[in-house]
Amino acid sequence: MTDTRLVDPFGRRITYLRLSVTDRCDFRCTYCMSEDMQFLPRDQVLSLEELYAVADAFIGLGVRRIRITGGEPLVRKGLTGLLARLGARNELDDLAITTNGSQLTERAAELRAAGVRRLNVSLDSLRRERFAAFTRSDRLPQVLDGIEAARAAGFERIKLNCVVQKGRNDDEVCELAAFALKRGLDISFIEEMPLGSIDSHSRAQTLCSSDEVRARLAERWALLPSAERTGGPSRYFRVDGFASRIGFISPHSHNFCGDCNRVRVTAEGKLVLCLGHEGALDLRQLLRSHPGDSERLRAALVDALQLKPQRHHFDAAEQVQVLRFMSMTGG
Repeated sequence: MTDTRLVDPFGRRITYLRLSVTDRCDFRCTYCMSEDMQFLPRDQVLSLEELYAVADAFIGLGVRRIRITGGEPLVRKGLTGLLARLGARNELDDLAITTNGSQLTERAAELRAAGVRRLNVSLDSLRRERFAAFTRSDRLPQVLDGIEAARAAGFERIKLNCVVQKGRNDDEVCELAAFALKRGLDISFIEEMPLGSIDSHSRAQTLCSSDEVRARLAERWALLPSAERTGGPSRYFRVDGFASRIGFISPHSHNFCGDCNRVRVTAEGKLVLCLGHEGALDLRQLLRSHPGDSERLRAALVDALQLKPQRHHFDAAEQVQVLRFMSMTGG
């Protein structure tokens, strides 16, 4: 009988799955993908039934948090049905989605009704021209309307994710934080990860550390350290008088691997044990060679965990350390 828990060689228990449902997206964010991105043929992407089988196996092994990612997950047809099946699983403490916000005006209430509890919305700028340059899409008003629709839909928490780049949007961090604080939203400021080959900027030149961002914010607000955790890598602070949390995700300056509790499954069914390593297990081949064999799938996951590395070693000076783009891995 397969062990009922996922524990890696360093004693870390895996309780959090980030499950990508598509590599496709209606934006082309410069740090996430190339402008002429080549997407997977549809037959190479896991079906909704296969995605549920993967999630079910992880739940059976003790995973209690699932975040649906992409690409942009809301472009995946039939997604709401998958969400409703997962949302009905009493074993899950949390079902969340990361989105670019482009479809939230029409979809927010539907997502909440399906059982999604938390929402992360990527937002790197509040200035229209700058937003268009980042995303290669002039749809900032649409995203802002989507955030308001999400607020009205009643999610337990909504968080903004901002990738901060020196000389590109680091002068906006206070503006973005104020936007979040005013609306009762959480916000995380993220150091860019060196995933995929890009030509839009030099990562070494634009890397802005969490310490630099925090120093800017501290000029305006007193940041109070918080022990709160949401299962992810953010380290949170509070601002007195506000319900929002301000978080920092610091893969370069403050390695967060010591208490890593998560793995990722890509849209094509690759089990990624660490963002900073290329190694992955092909779950699609297993699923299609042995359909319905949940015990074999769980055993493969337990075995794979023994290969999870202790930590990543990101270096912004090296332009490409991991060849896959973030849109391939899932946020």
